Amino acid sequence: MRKLLPLAFTVALLSGCATTPGPVDQRNSILTQGNVQMNLKLGVTTKNDVLNSFGSPNITTRDASGEEVWSYQRQASVEQSSSSSNYWSIFLTGESRSAAGLSSSSRMMTLIITFNKNDVVSDFRSRTSDF
Repeated sequence: MRKLLPLAFTVALLSGCATTPGPVDQRNSILTQGNVQMNLKLGVTTKNDVLNSFGSPNITTRDASGEEVWSYQRQASVEQSSSSSNYWSIFLTGESRSAAGLSSSSRMMTLIITFNKNDVVSDFRSRTSDF
């Protein structure tokens, strides 16, 4: 019994130190700044490459010089709640503590790609807004 008492105390102490991961504010998406930089190369990337990387565009138009312009816009909203509860116990006395939180965020990603007459990327611009 004497050997089990230190083990029980250690388990109780360590369980009070357990933490839960914090809220996740960003989720992975196909349309990210990193993917844009990795997949779009001026004068190299074709329309087919863009379709394979990002899917179909939201809008297709032509600019003043007649070049085709594809626009992508993605929005993501994340709401996550988190809670943690700790319990400390030393023999018969105890303390209980709990915490809860809610995280909410939105992200907007806009990508505009211009193709030349050979259907190769001639220009692109991207922007990300967090709110």
